[in-house]
Amino acid sequence: MRDPRDDGWDVRAVTAADVPALVRGADVLGSGGGGDARSAGLLFAHAVGSGAVPLLDPARATGHAVSFVGMVGAVSAFTEELPGGEEFARAVRAVERWTGERATALASIEAAGLNGLTALATAVSVDLPVVDVDLCGRALPRLEQFSLAVVDGALPPLALALPSGQVLVVEGGDGVRCERVVRAVLAAEGGWAAIATGPVRRAPWSGAGPVRTTRRCLQVGARLEALGPSATTEDVAVAAGGELLGAGRVVEVARRAGAGFGRGSACVRDQRTSALLRLEMENEYLVAFEDGAPVATTPDPLVVLERRSARVVACDRIRRGDDVVVLRLPAPSFWSRPGRTDRVAPRAFGLDLDPVLGERPDGTLW
Repeated sequence: MRDPRDDGWDVRAVTAADVPALVRGADVLGSGGGGDARSAGLLFAHAVGSGAVPLLDPARATGHAVSFVGMVGAVSAFTEELPGGEEFARAVRAVERWTGERATALASIEAAGLNGLTALATAVSVDLPVVDVDLCGRALPRLEQFSLAVVDGALPPLALALPSGQVLVVEGGDGVRCERVVRAVLAAEGGWAAIATGPVRRAPWSGAGPVRTTRRCLQVGARLEALGPSATTEDVAVAAGGELLGAGRVVEVARRAGAGFGRGSACVRDQRTSALLRLEMENEYLVAFEDGAPVATTPDPLVVLERRSARVVACDRIRRGDDVVVLRLPAPSFWSRPGRTDRVAPRAFGLDLDPVLGERPDGTLW
């Protein structure tokens, strides 16, 4: 193992000092959802103290048996009924007992929102490194959208550790059936749970899911943290690594209750062009229309930032009168491969239109 202090990406030591950048970057990749990363940041900072967690580059992590860890369910329930601290480790140990295989490393189910830091916090308690690969590359709401379900057609065994202390293992079935079972349990038992997959081996890891997303969080978050008070709208877009879609006041927010996740839309009057930018949202921002024409869609993360602070404005917090910047970030290349885009495109969310994706800038690693 190389010395973590060399800041090379074979191994990168993540410490409590990285929390502000990680939280900022994970919120950006949440695309308006995924929950506030600050609660997970506090968990990680408390757990790691003055120590560090090795973050392994996926190209150097072949041979590891990786358990993917995170929180599923309602993020509002998670913040109202905070974890005792052992739920995530309990889920990992439960799925190890069920499968008979020990995990040698952890990774995040989605390196965005509060799940952007839960694997790091859990790694401290189980004394394992973290591989910089995840199952979404951004925030996504359903288990059938995990990359392992897309690639393998099924998910590995899943352990759920509930805040009540109960543990449930779900094995068998495709991602859709696993999603139904897990949602039914969450609806009856507190609204959220720690989840861990059975240990998975892949070589290379780039075929199993989006890679280097935590690295992306660190880079984006550090650049946003470094912005000064005189930063322009264009400066914010460059720091976030995104394409500017619009900037101006939110003039309308409409929310629609339904049988599933809450839906809604938010309209922004672009002060540069006077165009009306409408954002359709579910748990995340999904589609941007400019004067009625679609200009950006999932799986590209759509990000709304408060203009002066460059802080993320989540879907459940956007309000009329907010002064915002709207960006489109490039989705991980994993989702651009044939047969994968449909799983996360607008029609996967019930929106009848083709994906409208931005160009990926040269030199990106994810």
